[in-house]
Amino acid sequence: MKNIHQTIKSFLEKYDLVKPEITYLVAFSGGYDSMCLLDVLKKLTQNKIIAIHLNHKWRGNESDREEINCREFCDKIGMEFYSENLPETIPHTETAARDARYEFFERCAKKFDSQVIFTAHNQNDNAETIIYRIATGTGVAGLQGICERRGIFYRPLININRQEIENYCKKHSLNPNNDSSNNDTKYKRNLIRAKIMPEMFEVNKTALESITSLIQSAKEETEIVEEYLSTVTEKITNDNKIKTDKFLKLSQALQNKIIYKLFLKYNLEYDRKKITSIREFIEENKDSKSGKTCSLTSNLWIFVSEKFIEIISKNDTILPYFHITKEGTYENIGYVLELEKFSKPVRKFPPDSENTAYINLNRIPIDFELRTRQDGDFIQPFGLKGTQKLKKYLNEKKIPNHEKDNLLFLCQGNEVFWAIGTGISDKIKVGDKPTHRIKLFKTQDEGK
Repeated sequence: MKNIHQTIKSFLEKYDLVKPEITYLVAFSGGYDSMCLLDVLKKLTQNKIIAIHLNHKWRGNESDREEINCREFCDKIGMEFYSENLPETIPHTETAARDARYEFFERCAKKFDSQVIFTAHNQNDNAETIIYRIATGTGVAGLQGICERRGIFYRPLININRQEIENYCKKHSLNPNNDSSNNDTKYKRNLIRAKIMPEMFEVNKTALESITSLIQSAKEETEIVEEYLSTVTEKITNDNKIKTDKFLKLSQALQNKIIYKLFLKYNLEYDRKKITSIREFIEENKDSKSGKTCSLTSNLWIFVSEKFIEIISKNDTILPYFHITKEGTYENIGYVLELEKFSKPVRKFPPDSENTAYINLNRIPIDFELRTRQDGDFIQPFGLKGTQKLKKYLNEKKIPNHEKDNLLFLCQGNEVFWAIGTGISDKIKVGDKPTHRIKLFKTQDEGK
């Protein structure tokens, strides 16, 4: 039994969890795995440990007896016990139950102010996960199995097999729960455990060790890929946007991998068909000046233009409105607009992309609105004699469609004199000297 104690001790040291001020939460079903883990942690550490138990209530009195057994075990070894019941509205499926469990665990983390939750997944669980993923479809990354650590979740038993755990419980006279639903092969993981794993051992008596070796190889291969992918992504990305031309120069395999990483980043469901359809959408719209979007969820789209590829979300930004009737400083919902007299020669004008402009108002009265775009807006672009619709002007400036509603404009009626961050009207251009300087900034940006 020294093996289990030493393995868990080494695990705690590896993740710097031996600090006495850390509160351990242990997901405690009362089965062999979690009872073994709880017992070892109690003997190994002086840390505060709280056993957290979710009663699914799916097996009536049996579920309640298991909760009582968990509580009595904790009372016996002097450990705090906390439980909740699974809501009756949760569907009786593996996926729904798993999601509900992890929501419960995260609530407990907040309730007990802990960033450490131990779950009792073991080496067999990991092997069964690999078989399940192979059967349902996975890439090399999926062959990494269950992570030792994911966020606040830690799995100290992940390299210990089920037989060792059962032997520990017997040697220490522990009385674990025996969940009868574990024998129900309508649940896919139970089917793998009861039917497929025994067949695997018929093929290879050391199948468990072989699958564990495969998991380690997958981790190493994925690490190499991630390192290379990070270098590639850095070269083709600017301001969290992927440069379309550079993306299209990559091999199809690399393109697929980058799209896959986008799906992971935004926690989106994916498969090879979805990844292929997005890659084809990018190819089809690579020459779009103002860009095209493809829906990923009700609130997320992928945007593609000749310049960039990015994931965009529903715009909930609240933009300010100002009515400017004289020089001075105006404030609204965290934004500040300054219009001040300025008659000095300007050595260097700020680029159009900045939120500052030097302007000539000799022939234009100070009576402006600062607002978002409206139907009918037009502008006389800098350097041109005629006017054009604002929509055409923004398209020629290659402003993506999803960004247009986030722009602000200095207007009189429908005439735009300054498209902030984009350009000014020829009517307020500066000759020898400006008459005014105008600037818009957020209050927290002042002085930067």
